Amino acid sequence: MALNLPLSPHLSARFSPDATGELTIDGAPEWFAEESTQRLREVVLSRVGEIAASAGHPVQLMVSDDEGEWLLAVHPDGTIGDEEELPPEVDADAAPAPAAASPAAPVALLPRKALERESFLYAEKPRTDRARRGVRGALARAGIPLEPSAAELREREELDAVSRHWAGPRTIAVVNGKGGANKTPTTALLSAVFARNGGSGVLAWDNNETRGTLGWRTEQDDHDATVHSLLPATDSLLSAEARTADIGRFVHHQNADKYDVLRSNPTMLATEQRISSADFDRLHTVASKFYRLVFIDSGNDESAERWLRMIDHTDQLVIATTALGEHAEAGALLLEALLQRDANSARLARDAVVIVSQSERTGSASNVRRVAAGFASLARRAVTIPFDPEMHGGRLAFDTLAPRTRRSWLHAAADVAEGL
Repeated sequence: MALNLPLSPHLSARFSPDATGELTIDGAPEWFAEESTQRLREVVLSRVGEIAASAGHPVQLMVSDDEGEWLLAVHPDGTIGDEEELPPEVDADAAPAPAAASPAAPVALLPRKALERESFLYAEKPRTDRARRGVRGALARAGIPLEPSAAELREREELDAVSRHWAGPRTIAVVNGKGGANKTPTTALLSAVFARNGGSGVLAWDNNETRGTLGWRTEQDDHDATVHSLLPATDSLLSAEARTADIGRFVHHQNADKYDVLRSNPTMLATEQRISSADFDRLHTVASKFYRLVFIDSGNDESAERWLRMIDHTDQLVIATTALGEHAEAGALLLEALLQRDANSARLARDAVVIVSQSERTGSASNVRRVAAGFASLARRAVTIPFDPEMHGGRLAFDTLAPRTRRSWLHAAADVAEGL
């Protein structure tokens, strides 16, 4: 039950992510701008404490930010409480008199065997979780028992989804027959989300025989090994004597993003780096032995043996596309073709996740959403990624992305995890 605080003065505060805020006192606004959101909260709440001291009683403050709104009680001594957690005021004159004590009823003694004992393991109630993010999180750390917002709860659920470890390895193929459709950034950034949250054991594999650029856009170790360096070593790596660290001679570790990259060789002609179905099977067996999640950047040649064999080994299909019509159409045509190929390919197509990235700074966000909606009848889920210059050229690193972009990739990865 809420505390019955006087309604005068009427106070409300709005905090913005850019460390600016507004405090309204009986309809009159006061504006604040500080160097950080933490400092902004301190200054505004201190001002409300002064108002409570002048009034001589606690005041009610409605606080709002991008995560929602809630009521606080601010006391004259400057202490702050969540109003919904405060006890109601008690009218002493109206309180009922204590009842007269009645004689104790006789207690029936039961045999010891008949008594049911409650387990001590379940006697304690779980702690009420509190907010950790934004204004609500800051106030919760200050001792105000605020629950997480709906947005924070969704983020926690998605973090749990991408942190899971499945029984047995999983292969995720990132495909689109059209070049420039964002397959390489999609492969790298999905790998980063799963590795950063779920731990090691994530491989990004460039399965492109026509100048794949995954190696160019990720970190290189102190060697230049590629898929073709790994092929002759598959037998030794699959032997009982092989050690986990032996795979490190052939892959390139991403220090910040925690996944490994198996490169193709973009300097060689396609005719010089053909991989047969049997070769792909051997490579995939090695990858599945050393890694729990294998993300494959498919390349563009849907007729290549290695491309078709990749589909046979895939557990979850991801269509990468931009909002450009030719990229989206190529992705849609691929899904329709897989529906006709065989039962496994049809299952992959129906359960696919489509990731639509805004590829141009001046592109229309509504157009990106329109393209995603167009895949509703073809795939299980279609999600969008906003434009971010860090995705277009240069090394791909999750930490360099804008917060909004990182949040979108987490959402996309959680949808992928649902199919694993």
